Amino acid sequence: MILLLITLVFSSCKKDDAPEQDMSVTMLNVSYGTNAQQKMDVYLPATRNTTTTKVMIMIHGGGWNTGDKADFNEYVDSLKKREPSYAIFNINYRLANTPDIFPAQEQDVKAAVEFIYNQRQGYKISDKFVLVGASAGAHLALLQGYKYSTPLKPKAIIDFFGPTDLVDLYNNPSNPLVQPTLLSVTGGTPTTNNTLYTQSSPINFVSAQSPPTMILHGGADIIVSLSQSIQLNNKLTIAGVSRDYIFYPTEGHGWIGANLSDSFNKIQAFLAANVQ
Repeated sequence: MILLLITLVFSSCKKDDAPEQDMSVTMLNVSYGTNAQQKMDVYLPATRNTTTTKVMIMIHGGGWNTGDKADFNEYVDSLKKREPSYAIFNINYRLANTPDIFPAQEQDVKAAVEFIYNQRQGYKISDKFVLVGASAGAHLALLQGYKYSTPLKPKAIIDFFGPTDLVDLYNNPSNPLVQPTLLSVTGGTPTTNNTLYTQSSPINFVSAQSPPTMILHGGADIIVSLSQSIQLNNKLTIAGVSRDYIFYPTEGHGWIGANLSDSFNKIQAFLAANVQ
């Protein structure tokens, strides 16, 4: 009788409808392409499944030609504490140096999203994706989220002071380094290659179907002009897209301390309201 009871208990635990219990998993430098820079760090929560486990894809900044996913480690740690049920993918992409100038970075983000989407059964994650980027990474997050509907549209985008209109960014630079940076990463100017500049500007792809977007920007930013975020916020408003514009008057191109904690708290609330 005791043996029969034990057998019944173990059999009941193996039913298909039982919750999936897994160990949390960290995998560093997972390749999503053949280039050495096409790697990501993967953080999977302990309990996850393909129905409810949401996904956060993080994209670092650095002017498109510098930076590394390690720059986002603090953000990863903070977001893991606030959103422990999310799976987080912190990606690298080809830096914009010859021969890998624009649109290689856009293509890499798209490839990473497709890779994660295609591996969701193995990772035990859902198709509820959120894109998070800072500076150049925010530009790439916005471009992916607004421009592409396959393999999916993200449920939300978090934009830390990202460029939104490259033509305007070039023609109205906030400091003397903006124009040479854009020239080096695109191989041209808005005059010599207008198609690339317009096709690489997220603001040109805003529509009523665009994902909910949170914009965060500092009033003392001398790298990406505040006008870039204001223009995006205005266009999202006109299109009727759910958005939240967070302005820190005294902050520059990035911030730490109390305001960064405030940013994460606001992100947590925004995701709770927009990602179901």
